[in-house]
Amino acid sequence: MAACFSALTAPVGLLLLLVHAVAAQQYGAAEQQPLSNLEYAEACPDYTQYSSYPQADAAPLDSRPLSDGPLALPFQRPNPRCRTFHSDAIEKVIEDVTSRMKDPDLARLFENAFPSTTDTTVKFHTAGSSPPDKKGSKSQQHDGGKWEGPHSFIITGDIIAEWLRDSTNQLSPYQPLAKKDPAVFNLILGAVNTQAEYVIESPYCNAFQPPPISGLPVSNNGQSDVVHPAYEPSSVFECKYELDSLAHFLALGNDFWEHTGSTKHLNTRWYIALHTLLNVLDQQSQPTFDPDTGRSAFRPSDDATILGYFIPANAMMAVELRRTAAMLKAADKDDLAQTVSKWSKTITRGVWEHGVVHHKKFGDVFAYEVDGYGSSILMDDANYPSLLALPIMGFVGPDDRTYQNTRKMLLSKESNPYYLTGREFHGIGGPHIGLDNAWPMSLLVQAQTTDNDTEIAECIDLVLKSAKLGLVHESVDVNSVSAYTRSWFAWANGVFAETILDMARRKPHLIFTDDTPYEI
Repeated sequence: MAACFSALTAPVGLLLLLVHAVAAQQYGAAEQQPLSNLEYAEACPDYTQYSSYPQADAAPLDSRPLSDGPLALPFQRPNPRCRTFHSDAIEKVIEDVTSRMKDPDLARLFENAFPSTTDTTVKFHTAGSSPPDKKGSKSQQHDGGKWEGPHSFIITGDIIAEWLRDSTNQLSPYQPLAKKDPAVFNLILGAVNTQAEYVIESPYCNAFQPPPISGLPVSNNGQSDVVHPAYEPSSVFECKYELDSLAHFLALGNDFWEHTGSTKHLNTRWYIALHTLLNVLDQQSQPTFDPDTGRSAFRPSDDATILGYFIPANAMMAVELRRTAAMLKAADKDDLAQTVSKWSKTITRGVWEHGVVHHKKFGDVFAYEVDGYGSSILMDDANYPSLLALPIMGFVGPDDRTYQNTRKMLLSKESNPYYLTGREFHGIGGPHIGLDNAWPMSLLVQAQTTDNDTEIAECIDLVLKSAKLGLVHESVDVNSVSAYTRSWFAWANGVFAETILDMARRKPHLIFTDDTPYEI
């Protein structure tokens, strides 16, 4: 949990963070005998092991097992009967994009990466029963509807748990398809519902166990941290208070509404989750040095903060509250919309008043963390939200002067201690892995936040050449890209897919054989 300053002792509006024989058979092109769906499910190999090796025999009969480019990337999608979710619309996007790409290696990486979340991480999904009427009785509004309706449990990849942040970002590439494909609509609606239950249960926690309705076993994270408020281990996988986790819960619903116009997710339980979130914001605006509420805070990397006010998460929360207020107003919840909007404005003001500091070389820049008393930390971490990603989250435009100053600072080894360079790779990393590994995710964010064709092409080329297994890793050694962390990391694959889709819309000439924009 996090300590917070009161209105009299701290910056107004800043919130503190407590911030692989079976595999060859099942994934090969031929089978001697047909297997039932149940037998397939039982025989499917662990994707953690499967993704660690190039699966040369895994490609469909109508395509080459390796891409035609110099990297010869393998086809790494599971056998269709081993995939965790199917959408015709997702398959259509893959065909639409890869058929036009001029680089066959890049096309293969997109083919593997875009469906990574749906292929491998939808550990549980149910259409469920109809959710309760949000106009029901007072008793229903407070107690009814728990775990009713659609639900989706989206694991992070090689860890059988759902992070609020990761799952929201993993589903983000499919949000534009929700209005076109009922299957995607229901998947994302289920994810909102599941996240709402998590927020209600333990709003100070960041990662969660499978829903009780799934029948899946819980996992032991091997930790023995003692935190306050106490949490139930059968519900929570890890409990670190990270403000961006709550902001990602809002983002998932906001994106769903903006792409579909649907308010089906605004049910009784979602409103309870929203009020729970607002209560956390209020609690985290209390005095820091209260001896009864001494706390610690965490970044989106799950590393502890150094100073209390983590600027990227505050900025993201401000944006998502503003978007939520617009959604609530459209749903005729004017009073609640005003409350949420007020919080957004307060936090926005806090970021600008206390999160901007003067750098002797770059001028006014956003700090990564501040303490509200004049101290600041100037750096960035590859995990989202980050300072580099401020335009992606919608806090500022890419041409904003303070952001441009900040961007120059962050992309320099001399001014960002976590901008890492080596013989084969460079980019922003962070303390979570160490000073030898940069994260491909940071290069993808860099590409999304510039209009410079040369810079974009360099970023994408570095990521492509680091993905020798046909998948995007969490981090890679800057001196040897063959050394990496996490072969199965769905979030990074999702960011790559979104970056390619961004290029297809903004810069089609960089990736396509023609310059006609493509948009889902």
